[in-house]
Amino acid sequence: MSAVQGGLREVSEQNRLTAISNLTYLPETPGRSSQVIIIVERKEDWVSYFPSEDVMSAQEYLEQPLEIEAGKRVQVINLCRSYKYLGHGYYCSLLAEARGHKVIPSVRTISELTRKSLYGLALDDLDKALDKALNNHLYSNTEGFTLTLYFGKTNLEPLQELARQIFEIFPCPILLVEFRKSNSWRIDGIKSGVLQKLREDQEDQFANSLDSFSRKIWRMPRSPRVARYDLAILHDPQEALPPSNAKALENFIRVGKGLGIDVDLIEKKDYSRIAEYDALLIRETTSVDNHTYRFAKKAESEGLVVMDDPASILRCTNKVYLTDLLKSHQLGMPATEILYKERPEDFERVGERLGFPLVLKIPDGCFSRGVIKVESQQALLEATAELFEHSVLLLAQEFFYTEYDWRIGVLNRKPIFACQYFMSKGHWQIYNHKAKGHDINGECRTLAVHEAPRAVVELAVKTANLIGDGLYGVDLKQAGDKVVVIEVNDNPNMDAGIEDAYLQDDLYSLVLEEFIRRLELKRRGQAW
Repeated sequence: MSAVQGGLREVSEQNRLTAISNLTYLPETPGRSSQVIIIVERKEDWVSYFPSEDVMSAQEYLEQPLEIEAGKRVQVINLCRSYKYLGHGYYCSLLAEARGHKVIPSVRTISELTRKSLYGLALDDLDKALDKALNNHLYSNTEGFTLTLYFGKTNLEPLQELARQIFEIFPCPILLVEFRKSNSWRIDGIKSGVLQKLREDQEDQFANSLDSFSRKIWRMPRSPRVARYDLAILHDPQEALPPSNAKALENFIRVGKGLGIDVDLIEKKDYSRIAEYDALLIRETTSVDNHTYRFAKKAESEGLVVMDDPASILRCTNKVYLTDLLKSHQLGMPATEILYKERPEDFERVGERLGFPLVLKIPDGCFSRGVIKVESQQALLEATAELFEHSVLLLAQEFFYTEYDWRIGVLNRKPIFACQYFMSKGHWQIYNHKAKGHDINGECRTLAVHEAPRAVVELAVKTANLIGDGLYGVDLKQAGDKVVVIEVNDNPNMDAGIEDAYLQDDLYSLVLEEFIRRLELKRRGQAW
């Protein structure tokens, strides 16, 4: 029986403990895909709760080798009294990671929670959420308060979303979060809590939260056949221009089933579930300053095979990096200069060097956003004033018009698809965000890689290889013998009916088989 399936153990009144009636029983599942181990510093720390073979003392876990069934994942919940450096709690998490177990808290989380300079940076994104969550709250007229979180849960419903976000950043069984208010609310401190110091009402909350958390770990298999691997696909159902449409995601699931991969669609709210999977495929527009990058970093730190990997996101989402990369390797690109907000004198001469019209770009724009074509010096000054509100530097690039752009898909240093993206009707870009309906983007034509010009494919592969060995979409323009790279996308579009028009299911198979290849090599301890 699991550690929480029976609720709290009935004990005498003198121990101040009662059974929790609202904890429900979860039947054992023969062949469950995960095993849970709960570590306490001393066995008496668990006296309030139902006895279980899943509970071990820290000394037992450190000393005894564990016999784990092949194919099972192990989730360790470390409830030691302290996680201080080189203490029992620290060594339990360290050894869990060395054994390949998924552990909460991880050594990284333990380290970050010990220094405010580290966790303060991670909490910057929550500043706006704090005021919104605490506005008109029962604590709104106080100078501060401390909130205790149990596996990211709180009984204060208005603060539940905030609690979840904090837990996603610092996955730790018990967290004590100190809020302070001056002009606005801020998190003044955050540290791990201690199991044996909980009051009776807090023990109830802890038990319920542990029960909920463990159910995610002990989830029932989705099909009778055990999948070779579990793959999570991160997507946003509300995204206007996602990298993969709904039909493509369905195809990934269907094709994955045939390959023995259990494909699960996850969203931003599922950050804490990453450790459940073997691999992560991001099918949501990526950015260094949003959750997609945090997902990639988290997945990588948990040992998952990831596309897009964090390094590729960093490199591809910034056009300044790509410009420098192409120049240093002498690969074809439109004439490009960097404009700095602090050096307005350069604005006067860039038109003379690049000619008009020219194109201004924000370094991290995507889907043609943050890109403006200017026809004159006056238009350039107006456009730079607008774009410098978003970035301290811009790219000025010669205007290179073609009827269509090439997109070459590259996976593990090999081309896998070729597309022609035609300009939006009556517009100079593929995407026209001012258009309505179906006219927002132009027509697309997909063909076999060998039917695309050899010079285009070769330049695309050379460029992608400078980024890494992941999945990329290289955008190029061709005019006569001249071929230039426009940008590299770390999560290229793979839409049903467009990019899969030639290969159909084989396109999804190529991506999923690459995941399998890497997972098999990882299992054997080899690099890919």
